[in-house]
Amino acid sequence: MKNGGYTVASLFAGIGGVDLGFEQAGAKTVWANEIDPFACKTFRENFPEVRLEEGDINELSIPKDLHIDILCAGFPCQAFSVAGYRRGFEDDRGVLFYQVMRIAEEIGVRTIFCENVKNLKTHDNGNTYRVIRKLLEDAGYCVTEKVLNTCRYGNIPQNRERIYIVAFKKKADGSCPEMDYFAFPTPEPLVTKLSDIIDYSGSENDSLYYHPEHQYYDALNKAIDDNSTVYQWRRVYVRKNKSGMCPTLTANMGEGGHNVPIIRDEKGIRKLTPEECLRFQGFPKDYRFPEGMAQSHKYKQAGNSVSVPVIKRIAENIIKAMNGADCEKEL
Repeated sequence: MKNGGYTVASLFAGIGGVDLGFEQAGAKTVWANEIDPFACKTFRENFPEVRLEEGDINELSIPKDLHIDILCAGFPCQAFSVAGYRRGFEDDRGVLFYQVMRIAEEIGVRTIFCENVKNLKTHDNGNTYRVIRKLLEDAGYCVTEKVLNTCRYGNIPQNRERIYIVAFKKKADGSCPEMDYFAFPTPEPLVTKLSDIIDYSGSENDSLYYHPEHQYYDALNKAIDDNSTVYQWRRVYVRKNKSGMCPTLTANMGEGGHNVPIIRDEKGIRKLTPEECLRFQGFPKDYRFPEGMAQSHKYKQAGNSVSVPVIKRIAENIIKAMNGADCEKEL
């Protein structure tokens, strides 16, 4: 089957970052599911042709009339993150992975791709990931995983480490030829600069700027002495990113302005715009939020999404392996 012939079903689709990466690699999302109504609005704005089911995955099944080659699942990470409650499968959100396996078995999908936080691998002394891997293997899949950082594998200056899981269905004789061909992408030079993404001209909306009457203004004004890097307010102090990169974007950017990375431009001290946050996830400039959407939802969606260029490179290698072609392997 040619690159463009592979079809994708997307679980926990968010605003479609995984789908965009697979689309750029030559596959096509034909069905998707997301429970957040605001993320669904953004998804529909950018993927009007995709059959999007808005609702609880526990109550959904993929329509029988659809042929699906690749099942993608950026299942919720809060249950496995050190930033969350660290409860793993004791948390209802962790149990949602069982729904991924239910749907995979219902449709007999050939390939499964998952993305999650780096700490999934080590949560509960590795027990959480061992359960996930065993579920995949017991269902007849061969499994591989790797932690990749966006700045090393996506040519985007964001420090974002995530675990990526790829599983291929074994043949009746127990062989898994796709895994012999597959490899995760090799590192690539980081040539994209902060200034390629951030507008330093001072032309952004006044609401994004910190003004002298703001409670943190004095501390920010004193600490932010370099207009060529990115800062964060960390509750009681200002953290300067000395690596020339954006710190990891998170969903809690939508819960308060101080969670959003900060810069100094020609006008003053301001938060990154939601659109700049999307660019730090590798979304193209023509990717749009719906008209009238609140800033808080935009920030949450950008932080909760994925690094599109990394997804694209993994998807390209998945497609190569499914086509029986070798992928370049890291020495």
